[in-house]
Amino acid sequence: MHRTPIPSKRPALAVAALAAALALTATGPASAADAPVSHVRVVAHLDMADGQRPENITLGPGGSAYVTFAYSRQIARIGPDGRVRVLATLPKPPAGSVTPALSSPFLGGIVRAGDGTLYFLYATGSRDLTGLWRLRPGGTPQRIATLPADGLPNGLALDRSKGQFYVADSVLGTVWRVPAAGGKPVRWSDAPELAPAGFLGANGLKVHRGAVWVSNLDKGTVLRLPITRHGAAGPVDTRARGLLNIDDFAFTGGGDTLLAAINADNEVALVRPGGRHRVVMTAADGLENPTSLAVRGGRAYIASGAYFTDDDPNVLAARVTSRP
Repeated sequence: MHRTPIPSKRPALAVAALAAALALTATGPASAADAPVSHVRVVAHLDMADGQRPENITLGPGGSAYVTFAYSRQIARIGPDGRVRVLATLPKPPAGSVTPALSSPFLGGIVRAGDGTLYFLYATGSRDLTGLWRLRPGGTPQRIATLPADGLPNGLALDRSKGQFYVADSVLGTVWRVPAAGGKPVRWSDAPELAPAGFLGANGLKVHRGAVWVSNLDKGTVLRLPITRHGAAGPVDTRARGLLNIDDFAFTGGGDTLLAAINADNEVALVRPGGRHRVVMTAADGLENPTSLAVRGGRAYIASGAYFTDDDPNVLAARVTSRP
């Protein structure tokens, strides 16, 4: 995820975007004969005037998707027909609250459980609201775990087999572990590789094949932290580099190949298990500062927040050819 653009910061961001573009295209773009992503279509054009800038996405049944709108404090369902229904609006933080790194209240990662319950992260800079929240079908939002007010909880994933949530804190450079039923968070890892290097560190997060995988936006890396037999964090393995401005990511199948949202550069990159990566989607496909992805049944859904383009926040869908 990225902040709302500030004019004085644009030159630095442009340099960062150029560096990322050079790194990502080093292995060349996907050819038509070997296109892992194809048949891109628009699921929904969202209403920027109403604050509909999607930060994170999770999938529901029947082609539906659920998103967090980063700065409008809203959780919404997007139907397969593109219709948007706001399910809840989170409480406004107390006067004087300042969200670390972003200033404004921020809704981050979202996960949908099998019973339809939605779990999501809210950061406000205030202790009474920052944390992991739950929304049961037909219910109202309820905070189930408090997270540090001086942090920025961002990426969220559920280890369904162990009944544990993992949370990436982009400001504190920490992965927290929280029981699925709620309760006190545990500082699972604060390895140096998770730390920011100027703006935001640990960002997107997934639980995959016995490990927690985390992206680091500032350092342009994808990290793998194994979950040990006793549930602790194993040593960090850097699986990919050169992905500056990486936001969230999603695995394309059972292997370790993944798709990464490269926010400021309007790109999605395909990252192979050995770390090689190449651009497979661009602004020409409709990307507007992509923030997150979700993959199911050979189809990827990509959310774009339009944080810098300020034009067309949207959700796209594309066919994915899954390979190891």
